[in-house]
Amino acid sequence: MTALDPEPELVRLPWSRPLEEWDDDPRVVDLPRGLSRHVVRIVRVGDRLCAVKETERPIAEREYDLLRRLRQCGLPAVKPRAVVYNRRSDDGEDLPAALITRHLRYSMPYRMLFSHGLHADSIPALVDALVVLLVRLHLANFYWGDVSLSNVLFRRNAGEFAAYLVDAETGEFHSTLSDRMREYDVEVGCQNVYAELSDLMAGGMLDAGHDPIDVIERVQTRYDELWGALTTPQEFDAEQMWQIEQWVDDINSLGFDVEEMDIETKADGTRVQLRPRVVEAGHHTRELQGLTGLVVEDALAQRMLNDMGAFAAYWQLGEMPREYIGQRWLRETYEPLVAQLPKEYRATLDPAQFFHDVLVHRWYLSERAGEEVGLWETVEDYVDNVLPVLPRVAR
Repeated sequence: MTALDPEPELVRLPWSRPLEEWDDDPRVVDLPRGLSRHVVRIVRVGDRLCAVKETERPIAEREYDLLRRLRQCGLPAVKPRAVVYNRRSDDGEDLPAALITRHLRYSMPYRMLFSHGLHADSIPALVDALVVLLVRLHLANFYWGDVSLSNVLFRRNAGEFAAYLVDAETGEFHSTLSDRMREYDVEVGCQNVYAELSDLMAGGMLDAGHDPIDVIERVQTRYDELWGALTTPQEFDAEQMWQIEQWVDDINSLGFDVEEMDIETKADGTRVQLRPRVVEAGHHTRELQGLTGLVVEDALAQRMLNDMGAFAAYWQLGEMPREYIGQRWLRETYEPLVAQLPKEYRATLDPAQFFHDVLVHRWYLSERAGEEVGLWETVEDYVDNVLPVLPRVAR
């Protein structure tokens, strides 16, 4: 076994049995799994859940290394735990190697989202999450090779979704990613998404009136828009430098940071050309973490930062350091609110998502009442009347 953060419980798993025979083991957990060409089981290891996938040893070791490198680059991918090889049954028969990854908490495969009540109106948000993931991988010169909804897990991210790479078996890092390789990844993604949505329609999980062609056109369009916004050189009037700040703000609004840029001044000195060199996602996530220590998805972080701003305005804290505001908001608003989440929901509902949903519910209640409804009154109404009727597993 080659392992990160090795635990004795990993060794004690029934490695002498094929994975398909593990279902009677009490450590196996019945959680939704995506479609896979391999046998996969979710198991409890200590106080954490892990996914175990059987495959050939060279494939398992290569994917283990790729996932480690993706995580080191700060890219959204599942965390590798171990590779197990040279397995033999009690009868001496050779068994496949196994790749162990950390189960991504609060995540769901796309089929489970639709089978537990997700509507067709959410497809654009899923597609956008897939595209953002693909762009982030391409910016890091990572060629995916098998772009699809099946190869990611989705986590709710305010009113949107965040996508995490869960299968890197076909991936490759390159010193530079050619335009043709990027185009091929997008092309494969369009083909796979079309087939996956058609399969959902055939299974009655998606309205037959929803045209998959519109969806794959969105994949191409959104990719081109986002890639262009993050990589195309921009020219600005040398006397209007505020435009550069606006450009950076626009990129930040997409959830990305400009960490470096090449600046080229035109010969006559009237224009400057900017090209972002290192662009990565998570602008709002890092800002919120720096102020409060909370680590949440980027759109959730943006919503929480907005609420923090409203909190500062209400208490007239505009002259105080942001760190002070963040800590006070954390103690007086966020922590008391998420403490109201019932215990039976805490394993399946992200506290930050609960916080966001309560804020949205407050807006609906206030609009219906024609006046502002108090936050704590909103929490009580949400817990009593909304939370019990939501599909718990899908959240």
